[in-house]
Amino acid sequence: MFEKEFVKKAGIFAGGVLFGTAGVKILGSADAKKFYVNCLAAGLRARDSVMTSASNLQENAEDILAEAQEINRQREEEILGEETEESSCSEEKEAEE
Repeated sequence: MFEKEFVKKAGIFAGGVLFGTAGVKILGSADAKKFYVNCLAAGLRARDSVMTSASNLQENAEDILAEAQEINRQREEEILGEETEESSCSEEKEAEE
């Protein structure tokens, strides 16, 4: 019984060592390095694309904010202008009475 477990565990250990060694060889090969370089290049292109989109989105948001502020400023001027007209009309009516 002891020998079966020992052999099984030793076999698993040996398989792991072989798999690990093969993995290191594969990951260190020229083809693997070429793959890594291509993946990294694709990642950099994606990052540049995302940054460009983010910049465009930020510029558009700033434009929208500026237009909204301008609309609010114009409305405020209209409201103040109407209040001024109303107060001068009521002042004129009071003066006539």
